[in-house]
Amino acid sequence: MDISRTTRRRIVTALTGTALLALAVQVPATAAPEHAVHHGATAASATTAYDDTYYKDAEGKAGPELKSALHKIISSGVSKLSYDQVWDALKVTDQDPKNSGNVILLYTGRSQSKDDNGGDPDQWNREHVWAKSHGDFGTSTGPGTDIHHLRPADVSVNSTRGNKDFDNGGSEVGEAPGNYTDGDSFEPRDAVKGDVARMILYMAVRYDGDDGFPDLEPNDKVDNGSAPAIGRLSVLKTWSEQDPPDDFEKNRNQVIFDKYQHNRNPFIDHPEWVDAIW
Repeated sequence: MDISRTTRRRIVTALTGTALLALAVQVPATAAPEHAVHHGATAASATTAYDDTYYKDAEGKAGPELKSALHKIISSGVSKLSYDQVWDALKVTDQDPKNSGNVILLYTGRSQSKDDNGGDPDQWNREHVWAKSHGDFGTSTGPGTDIHHLRPADVSVNSTRGNKDFDNGGSEVGEAPGNYTDGDSFEPRDAVKGDVARMILYMAVRYDGDDGFPDLEPNDKVDNGSAPAIGRLSVLKTWSEQDPPDDFEKNRNQVIFDKYQHNRNPFIDHPEWVDAIW
């Protein structure tokens, strides 16, 4: 409500002190400019249909208490796949929404035939976003077959990424413009930076050493080698904020929950839990 100076003078003259006070209470403060709302900000809590059921034991928690609660939630009632079964699962979880015969490759963003998978340079294979050598868990049933972090990727680009940690910088990958790499790190394209971060942090919550597999943890360095750790945590947190979950990532989470593993990636449902834990 915009009141001119002249009008305000007339109001002041006409109204009593009590009425003036009442008017002041009713006049709203100037609204914050629209651009002050940052795209992808996760400070406010997200709300999902699973908060009162699946996530009920995590609500209201933070820090180690939240991490522990989420570990129990996403580790309960899980169906595990074999490494061979992962092929067929990825054909569904990563299906191109515009072409049901194709999958979308993680790093290139290319839409490619579901049947064009294998080991040749231009085919697609199964990328472990949490590199399986970081903890040396291989491809046995467990973290090595958990499709929350397994994605279709171009064979050559997958090889370029190798087992590098994630960080900003490097030289652009020729076969995957928008991705960068150097001797000890890999930076994915902007459209999937948040996806990568949330997959890494899911793995850190899901596998904490209590099921015969290594305790996986993110840290703030690169070149972690075979240690059960991946970095760089500060960069992953920034990526998660800059690239919030999109419809493709949300649908993937739902398909995994409904059809395959019957657990969810909590950082897709609640991106604000990244900062609440780390």
